[in-house]
Amino acid sequence: MDIPALPLLDDRAAPVERADAARNRAKVLAAAAGLFTTRDPRTVTMDDIAKAAGVGRGTLYRRYPDVGSIAEALLDEHERALQEKLLRGAPPLGPGAPPAERLAAFYAAMVELLETHAPLVLGAETGRARFHTGAYRFWSLHVRSLLVEAAVPQPDSLIDALLAPLAAEVYRQQRERGLTPEEIASALARLARGVIGSAAD
Repeated sequence: MDIPALPLLDDRAAPVERADAARNRAKVLAAAAGLFTTRDPRTVTMDDIAKAAGVGRGTLYRRYPDVGSIAEALLDEHERALQEKLLRGAPPLGPGAPPAERLAAFYAAMVELLETHAPLVLGAETGRARFHTGAYRFWSLHVRSLLVEAAVPQPDSLIDALLAPLAAEVYRQQRERGLTPEEIASALARLARGVIGSAAD
């Protein structure tokens, strides 16, 4: 069965950046990272970031249209590393393991990413913004490919349902209720095997 190829988030070459623009970008990202760490990312504004970075509003808006895009930029390198492991890493996260085990491994990797970078994910993916990120499109393709490989009926109807537990707001709620990352990952592994394992049997 043909499985659709999974492109990386963005394979286009980045344009050459002027030295002053690179310095401003670094200041903006560092300031935003600090604000996201010390405050609820949903309360951070573009004015807050511009002030903390010591740059003008025009400088900020020329590169980033909103707070979510800044959070996405901060998340990008971490998400790209995970994407690379899904495409070319060792099983079970990478190719070579049964679909249910790969989905369970993906869940575990995402729990680790959420635990480490929850403020960034929350800033980038609050509400409907989550569905429009490049990373979400990639995760959707990955989950769909596993469902197709396992011959799960109507795979498209399950993609968002299987990704829903990985929403940053859901993860934060579970952690605030006292669940550990290990407990969350274990529950998601049971979900993966329940959905895909039963279909593949």
